[in-house]
Amino acid sequence: MNPGPRIALLVVGWVVSGAGAEPVVDADRRTLAARFQKVASETPWLERPSVPLTFDAHHPQGLVKVGDHFYLSTVEILKRPEIWSPPRDGFDRGVGEGVGHLMRFDSHGSLVADLRLGEGAIYHPGGIDFDGEHLWVPVAQYRPGGHSRIYRVSVPSFEALEVFRFPDHIGAVAYDRRSRVLHGVSWGSRFFYRWRIPEHGPVEDALKNPEDLRRPNPSFYIDYQDCKWLGAGLVVCSGVRTYAKPPGASTAFALGGIEIVDIEALRPVHQVPVEHWSPSGRVLSQNAFWWEPIDRGLRLSFVPDDGRSAVRIFDLRVE
Repeated sequence: MNPGPRIALLVVGWVVSGAGAEPVVDADRRTLAARFQKVASETPWLERPSVPLTFDAHHPQGLVKVGDHFYLSTVEILKRPEIWSPPRDGFDRGVGEGVGHLMRFDSHGSLVADLRLGEGAIYHPGGIDFDGEHLWVPVAQYRPGGHSRIYRVSVPSFEALEVFRFPDHIGAVAYDRRSRVLHGVSWGSRFFYRWRIPEHGPVEDALKNPEDLRRPNPSFYIDYQDCKWLGAGLVVCSGVRTYAKPPGASTAFALGGIEIVDIEALRPVHQVPVEHWSPSGRVLSQNAFWWEPIDRGLRLSFVPDDGRSAVRIFDLRVE
């Protein structure tokens, strides 16, 4: 396996806006964590005006907002993988065909830039994170156990660097810039991974057998789709799980949720169901998710739908 190019990472994070770069304030992440732990199932969600996208968002996966711009990872599916029964060579399906995108768009929903990521059968981006200067984006084969490539994308230049490759499907990542550790989850978030990112040289953890690195996820009620690092050993993840159709029901039941996870203990610290849906009927936490602090509360942004979608925005007031 090719471990990818040698890299050099900066440990100082910056927030990039139209006015330039400013240091990231870790207190914002602590504020987010503290406020979210006050959210309960009865907390009102105030819907704000959505941001209709003026472009084809394909199949959204991860969302980050930096300054006045959003960054959306998404997969353009050209041919869905063929399901194999029985499995072949340890896989339950083929690789299909597609194109991986990282899209930058403004607060009016207009596309500013479209960066293609991946190569060949590796075309499915996952949930993304922002470390203050770079976006971290996993791109994988569209099947369980499929190979992945992890990219670091500079926000100012919007240029991508392949950091390492890994022989499992990585569906979402969260980056701890202080300890220089990248955390990831597998297909369906059934396993957690962590890779130490050195200042120089290859990512040695990426050369290890996945079975020696993985830790099982003891939580099953949702599959994490998009994750963000909060600090102090905490990660926030949003997700969904589709359950079997109940007797007499016309459709299957999709349960959405957002939770803070203690990444060391691998246990949820706080869990909140998502009982809100897009006009198409998809639960909001279907895929891409972002959150930010506002005065006495939180603002949650979602892109749950494919194609000509919209950023659905909700404010939660917590004291």
